Amino acid sequence: MRVTIWKNEKESNERCITRFNKKVQGSRKLLLLKSRRYFTKSATRRYTRASAIMRSMYRGIREKNRFY
Repeated sequence: MRVTIWKNEKESNERCITRFNKKVQGSRKLLLLKSRRYFTKSATRRYTRASAIMRSMYRGIREKNRFY
């Protein structure tokens, strides 16, 4: 899927480029391309479970400290 813009009549080139860059950032295409740039091994079940446990622990700590 392409990101396209059309230059308005009274719009400067710099403004057109800025608008294009914002549209590219908003479409999140660059994040997808950067993530595909290098091969990453898929996470093992053990690592996934450990990270989920740590995530829930830190969420609990943040929730607890939120009211103090």
